[in-house]
Amino acid sequence: MWLRRELSRLTFAPLIKNSQSDGPLNFSSDFFAVFSIAPVWDVDLNDLGVRYRKLQQEFHPDRYATKSDIERRVAVQASSFINQAFDTLKSPLKRAQYLLTLKDTDVDQETHITSDTVFLMQQIELRETLSDISNKENPLQSIATLRIDVESTYCELQSEFQRQYESELFDDAFNAMVKMQFFAKLLVEIEQLEAELEDS
Repeated sequence: MWLRRELSRLTFAPLIKNSQSDGPLNFSSDFFAVFSIAPVWDVDLNDLGVRYRKLQQEFHPDRYATKSDIERRVAVQASSFINQAFDTLKSPLKRAQYLLTLKDTDVDQETHITSDTVFLMQQIELRETLSDISNKENPLQSIATLRIDVESTYCELQSEFQRQYESELFDDAFNAMVKMQFFAKLLVEIEQLEAELEDS
């Protein structure tokens, strides 16, 4: 069973070698293995949620309140590691970035600039549309329409990433991920403005 784990099976070596409470925990080779699922793009989020809740229950620090100091410390790190793994895999953007890191692709290329001129123009137009929302006659309707369009494009980029990644075209998958970053950030900004408009 994927869930048949005990705290004593965790590797304590990182804690012994590094006394820092935030030191690395050798809980698993990768986040997918934490939940015993394949390292692929298409993740069943409902199943992931079930596995996450069961693991959190199993490794909740309160269960080890009467255990030794090292066991309590490992339980805290295990719980944190599980949270990090779940947060990464449930997010389309973070999952894409993580999958690329598993293929030795540096996803922190801050100087990377896409050569896709159509995408660059699209960025400019979307930014201008967002900045002009407040001046519209019906800003709530306008931002709702914009959100639908942006969400649709974001989903298309996720499909593009999946195609390129599964075809082992990792440079192209990286470019799709870069575009996903822009749309994920734009969606956050849209939600923030939407909340401001609703409160005004």
